[in-house]
Amino acid sequence: MSVDELSRAFRQHGRIVIVGASLAGLRAAETLREEGFTGSLTMIGDEPQEPYDRPPLSKQVLLGHMPADATPLPRRRALDAQWRLGVAATGLDLTGRQVRLADGEEVPFDRLLIATGTRARPWVKEAEADLDGVFVLRTSDDAARLNRRLTARPRRVLIVGAGFTGSEIASACRERGLEVTVAERGPAPLVGALGGVIGAVAAELQREHGVDLRCGITVTALEGDSAGRLTCAHLSDGTVLDVDVAVIALGAMRNTEWLAGSGVAAGPRGVACDAGCRAFDIHGIVTDDIFVAGDVARSPHPLFGYQFLSLEHWGNAVTQAEVAAHNMISSGPDRLPYLWVPAFWSAQFGVNIKSTGVPTMGDKLMITQGSLAEHRFTVAYGFQGRVIAAVAFDQARWLDFYRRLIETAAPFPLEFANVDRRPEGLRAVPSEFPDPSLPSHGPTVTLSGYSPSDRKVTFTPARM
Repeated sequence: MSVDELSRAFRQHGRIVIVGASLAGLRAAETLREEGFTGSLTMIGDEPQEPYDRPPLSKQVLLGHMPADATPLPRRRALDAQWRLGVAATGLDLTGRQVRLADGEEVPFDRLLIATGTRARPWVKEAEADLDGVFVLRTSDDAARLNRRLTARPRRVLIVGAGFTGSEIASACRERGLEVTVAERGPAPLVGALGGVIGAVAAELQREHGVDLRCGITVTALEGDSAGRLTCAHLSDGTVLDVDVAVIALGAMRNTEWLAGSGVAAGPRGVACDAGCRAFDIHGIVTDDIFVAGDVARSPHPLFGYQFLSLEHWGNAVTQAEVAAHNMISSGPDRLPYLWVPAFWSAQFGVNIKSTGVPTMGDKLMITQGSLAEHRFTVAYGFQGRVIAAVAFDQARWLDFYRRLIETAAPFPLEFANVDRRPEGLRAVPSEFPDPSLPSHGPTVTLSGYSPSDRKVTFTPARM
């Protein structure tokens, strides 16, 4: 049988399993059917709900504008698939081509798409995380529980972490008239994503809207009463803060544990794959029948020095899933590379924040339009003499122009003139991202080395 005949036979009678029944999994399944796959299709998801949209959870749901169960993802088409919802995948038999489920069943496949996404990073101390009043926000159920508690008008909400999720939650709380303290270990909100220059603007926004923002500080303990209800939080400066709600917003963890020992190159940073979304095995050899998409994927991008990027963006989940699905039922020259330019958005404190490219790679930036002081501006990030990213605060209409600059490797600093360029934007300045090699919140112990006989433990003290 020729390659083309094998490909046609797989399209008609193959077995595809998608582990992860959220945005990436759904869009991949729809793409498979749209492109003519008529074989068996199985969707496996650990949540009992059908796929739903997550961005509204930290915005409209926490504002009380819609219930948490009212954000189902729109379907592009009717989907002929077997749904296995509410049961997690617990293992992968790469040789036997089977996915093991928590209920003991094994699901066979010819080709597999891994789209298991991420989960919220929990509070580090389990007993404190179990206190009544301690929340995370990732799922629809998380949002429903948190919204109920906010509706009950707590005295003060503590948000641990001032990334995008923490900042959006703080914004929603202030809009509801609730007292909010944000504890951020870095020097400013959003500093890890956008750098210190833009982080300073984010800090101004929070304080102008009444947030009790405390930077360069950590929460050392959460304390409850005899009934197990959260009563206060201990901060690293010795402050004891009376709170009855704490939201842990310390980022996300990729759901890869179920792949341990499978032979797939999976770890805390995600599942490594090539630009065609095919997973690597632990030897760095690309697999033929295992594909990856969405938040859990790490793939190289030619526009960004072939660095392996892990992107927790809505658009990334959609576009990468479509490419992965196309490649799963295509052969050789018909397969596509995944070349989407990263983009994300956030709404907080009345400001619409949008980005294109990879700001974290930028070592310098220029305010190319508007003004930081007015909280309405566009900044371009540069790396090695070219434009690498742009971020807009309430100026999103210009981002397509900057995306084209990124795609064409336009030189940086930018020389073009425009009608809204202020003196502060005439020169490039350091973007002020934290040095990732230095601990930002306390001493760090690093375990390095692959072989047990070569492993070393390094202690790095906290910065003073």
